[in-house]
Parts: sequence; C-alpha cells; structure tokens
Amino acid sequence: MTSPATLAAASATDPTRWTTRLWGMLITLCIVLFLDGLDVSMIGVALPSIGNELDLSTSTLQWLVSGYILGYGGLLLLGGRTADLFGRRKVFLIALAVFAIASLAGGLVSSGPLLILTRFIKGLAAAFTAPTGLSIITTNFAEGPARNKALSIYTVFGAGGYSSGLLFGGLMTGVGWRWTFLLPVPIALAALAAAWVLVPKDKPAEEGGHDIFGALLSTSAMLLLVYTVVTAPEAGWASARTIGSFIAVLVLFGAFVAVEKRVKHPLVRLGILRKVSLVRASLAIVAVAGSYFSWQFIVTLYMQDTLGWSPLKLSMALLPVGLMVALSAVFSDKLVDRFGTGPIVGVTMAVMAVGYLLFLRLDTAPSYWTMLLPAIMLIGIGWVGFPAINIQATNGIDDDEQGLAAGVLQTSMQVGAAIVLAVTTAIIASGTHGETSPTAMLDTYRPGLIFAAGISIVGALVALSAFFGRRTKQADVAPEPELELVG
Repeated sequence: MTSPATLAAASATDPTRWTTRLWGMLITLCIVLFLDGLDVSMIGVALPSIGNELDLSTSTLQWLVSGYILGYGGLLLLGGRTADLFGRRKVFLIALAVFAIASLAGGLVSSGPLLILTRFIKGLAAAFTAPTGLSIITTNFAEGPARNKALSIYTVFGAGGYSSGLLFGGLMTGVGWRWTFLLPVPIALAALAAAWVLVPKDKPAEEGGHDIFGALLSTSAMLLLVYTVVTAPEAGWASARTIGSFIAVLVLFGAFVAVEKRVKHPLVRLGILRKVSLVRASLAIVAVAGSYFSWQFIVTLYMQDTLGWSPLKLSMALLPVGLMVALSAVFSDKLVDRFGTGPIVGVTMAVMAVGYLLFLRLDTAPSYWTMLLPAIMLIGIGWVGFPAINIQATNGIDDDEQGLAAGVLQTSMQVGAAIVLAVTTAIIASGTHGETSPTAMLDTYRPGLIFAAGISIVGALVALSAFFGRRTKQADVAPEPELELVG
C-alpha cells in the first residue's frame, strides 16, 4: 500500500496537483460522505409516505430523522478517537460495511420501532466513517492550499448529498418509500471496494485507550434530552416527568465532564475546546444544520400532507439548493484562500437567515417564482459556507487530534440539529388543535418556521461577531489563540 508520506510527496512540487491515486482516494471518501447526506434528506422527503403506510404520528416520524442523527452525533467523538487509535483505514472499512447492512435491513422491515432502530444503527456507522474520512484527508493533504482544496471538495459532496437526496427522495418515494433505504446499498458496497484499494494503510497510535464510559454517558444524555423535549408537550413542560428528565440530563452531562477530567484517555480532551476557531465553527454548524433540518421537516409535511404536493414536485422545488451547493465546489477553496474562513461563514449565514425570514411570507397558495424560489435561493447560500466551517475547525490542530477535532465539529452538527429539530417538533405539537385545513395547519407550523429562522439569526450574529473585535483574515488562516477554559 502507498503510505501517506508517499501520497504527500507526489504533490510536493505543486500541492494542488495530485496523482490519480490521490484523486481516487479523495473521491471515494467524498462518495461515502455524500451517502451520509443523501440518507438524511431522502428519508425527509419520504416521511409522509412512511407515516401513512405504517400509521406513525408526527412525533414518531421525527425519530426517523433524529434516530439517525443522534446515533451519528452520539458516537462521533468515539469514532474520531477510534480512528486515531486503531488506524483510520481499518475503522473506515468496518463502519462502511455496517452502514451497507443497516441500509438493506431498513428497506425490508415493516415496523416503526424496527425502522427507527435501523436508522440509529446507520447513524452509529456514520459516526465512524465521517470523522475517519475527514481525518484521512487532513493527514494526507498538507495544511494550506492543498488541504483547503481537498476539504472544499469533500464538504461540498456532503452538502451536495443532502441536497441531491431531495431529488432522489422524490424519485424513489414515487416508486415506493422502501427504495429510499435500498438505494444507498450498492453505492456503499462499491465505495467499500474502492476504499479497500485506494485508502492507504496507516499506523495506529502507539499509546492510548478508549473512554467507553464517557461515550455511554454522553450518548445517554443526548438521547434523553431529545426524548424529553419531544415528549414534553404531551406530558406537560412543568410535569414531574419532564422536570425529572431535564435534571437527569444535567446529571449525565455533569458526570460526563467529571469523567473526562479524570480518565486517563478521555473521549474529549477538554483542552481542545480552547481553540477559538473550533468553538466558533461548532456554533456555526449547529445553526446552519439545525435551522435547515427543521425548516425542511416542516416544509415537507406542509407541502405534501396539507397542500397535496407530490414527493417529486417538492424535490424539484428544493433542487436549487443542491445546484448551488454543487456549483460552489468550483470556487469555495479559492474564496477561503482569498478571504479566510471568517468572512465567508459570516456572510453566507447572514444571507441564509434572510432567506428564512422571507419564507415566513408562506401562505396557503404560495407562488413558487415570487415567494418560494427567492427564499430557497437565499437559504441555499448558507450551505456555500459549509466548506469554510470545516476548514476553520481543523486549522491549527495537530495531526494526532485531527480525528478528535472532526468529531467535535460533526458532533456539534448532528446533536445540535437533533435538539433544534426536537424543539421545533415540540413547538408544532404544542400548537396542534385537531384542525386539518390549510390555514389551521399553517398556523400550527408557522411558530416552528419562526424558531428555525431565529436559530439561523443567532448563528449569523455569532459568526459576524468576529468582525466586531480585532479578528482579521490572517487570524482566520493562522492558528488562533486559545480560550482560557478550565480542563
């Protein structure tokens, strides 16, 4: 097998001109990340069909989304650390095989709980492929123009997979919702074969260990938090069960922090959270993903169930987002080299927030060209800054902690999105009064749309706050000072 040193040497004279093998490895990793995004968005379009056939409620349907992203986010940190300790290639191959098997199982079961279980297992598998794939890239491409180009291509594939899944979801759901589960199977198997050949062998860390207890505590806390938020409208926000659950969440998170401070090989070295760039990128990615997942969840249910749109019509309506993300692959790395990550993240998130505000004009007979399309285009611009967020998070991180940094970022995205979606679902459930007319349903969904817009606005303000101080383009590219945090 070719070593990482050999791969790096192949592009030593021109870091942005790569060998065929290096390109092949990158594209293989991109396809796997593409699958992760594809899987989330395809299931989103299929939710109404699944709910009608299996007789699942709105709160249960959200677990088909949250189950995946919680499994994903719950073990991302362990996934990144496992890659550092046992070898990135080995972990990547095993996790990708599990993803393919779980995809096949999801297309065959006919029970709501079993379907949610397969989604959770797929999320667990993605929790290992995603940070491992990112760390394979960051350890095979030198920091600077080469890594910026590779990460831009990689992250655009991820965002493009999510956006393209809208189209594939519409097409597959038209045939039958089970095909949204079965479509990733042959793609995953082909990527598995390519990765076996193209991903170079690497040496595991000479010393280290696993923090299984920390992983269990963090995952349990996140699952309980989402469950508590989703069930609170039914049980009552002031009920003993809800309050007790929130207290249990705090206890679990507190125990997790205590374990991380004392265990010999922590799941999260808390000191990494002193990196300003990583913290800022994590907050930005929560806002981008959380607002978008919630917005798409509401739009899918309202347009299909209430207004009678077909899955394909909805997918085509949202397709401009995917096209914008794909086009950004041509220039995103050049924008980062020219302006730094901070300006790109701040501006794109601000534009995304404006898109959500425009979408609040939604009525019971919306015009696509004058009402929907302008808002969708602006919302899509938010994903153009997605590669810059990933670059910002990993800049200045040592090679032996690239997997951890990637895990922290992607955990923030998945867990943050799950929590925002859970709150959105709770807001919708609180406003449900049994009426099903378009006007009544829009009144039910509108507070959720306002909440998603609010999350996006807060995220944009956090990103733009860098410009209110002494932040500059050079500070975004060079290693940043560390925050004064205990740990």
